[in-house]
Amino acid sequence: MAAQPQYSCEPGTLKFYGYCAFGGALSCGLTHTAVVPLDLVKCRIQVDPAKYKNLGNGFKITLAEDGAKGLAKGWAPTLIGYCIQGIGKFGFYEFFKLMYSNALGEELAFTQRIPMYLAASASAEFFADIGLAPFEAMKVRIQTMPGYAANMREAYAKMSKEGGNPFFKGVKPLWMRQIPYTMMKFSCFEKTVELLYKNVVPKPRAECTKSEQLVVTFAAGYIAGVFCAIVSHPADCVVSVLNKTPGVTAGQVLKDLGWKGCWNGLGPRIIMIGTLTALQWFIYDSVKVAFRLPRPPPPTMPESLRIRLEKEGKL
Repeated sequence: MAAQPQYSCEPGTLKFYGYCAFGGALSCGLTHTAVVPLDLVKCRIQVDPAKYKNLGNGFKITLAEDGAKGLAKGWAPTLIGYCIQGIGKFGFYEFFKLMYSNALGEELAFTQRIPMYLAASASAEFFADIGLAPFEAMKVRIQTMPGYAANMREAYAKMSKEGGNPFFKGVKPLWMRQIPYTMMKFSCFEKTVELLYKNVVPKPRAECTKSEQLVVTFAAGYIAGVFCAIVSHPADCVVSVLNKTPGVTAGQVLKDLGWKGCWNGLGPRIIMIGTLTALQWFIYDSVKVAFRLPRPPPPTMPESLRIRLEKEGKL
């Protein structure tokens, strides 16, 4: 009986990207849906800070007014929207990372790996957000406008009759929020994994079990998530207010919020995004393990570059 091959497919094949897209859909869709109650209260703090003063107060008022069921408002557009976004975010990241790496060549792909991660993640998120925008708009209306719609079907029916393309009105602020977030999420994660194996994990990655590798993935994901939340938070505030308030521009919202107002709800968002990002990377990497996808180890210096640097006395 022939031994099972180490990998189920090669990087760059349609099968590889299909599995990556599936892992992205699971990782983003499930995690964002799981934290809908926290996201709902965070959005309400952002759009009505006078009423919802902090996280505890926001939960208390929401439970008093809507009951426990009210904390699940917006779950359907969250699940569908973030599954679509996850397909684009992770699937396209793998595509662009491989494309840019091949274009740069082995040595530059190593020495310029951080700019490469940044470029690949920004490219992927640009397309992912186009798929997310309509669902994010419906979600915010359901969560922050009492009585507007009980579910996604009602929100779609009302919004489709409005002028000014309300489904994509928030796509530019969404890019402002999500592109810096994703650039931080992927580049910080990749670099943190590299540093953890170099300085914290007591043995090389090749000698670690799959479970040990997934623990490193989770830890790196959480660290990346904290930074993600901070860099993208002002734009997140703008998106929440913009989708709730028809007829205003992102510039007007920024002016009304002011510098301090742009940081409303940062505490709960750090908790939410840190946990979310860690779980997303854990789920995504678990899918790669389950389907036996290639999972390259942390990058090492190409032999040709090492030899050249040694000759030049730079090593």
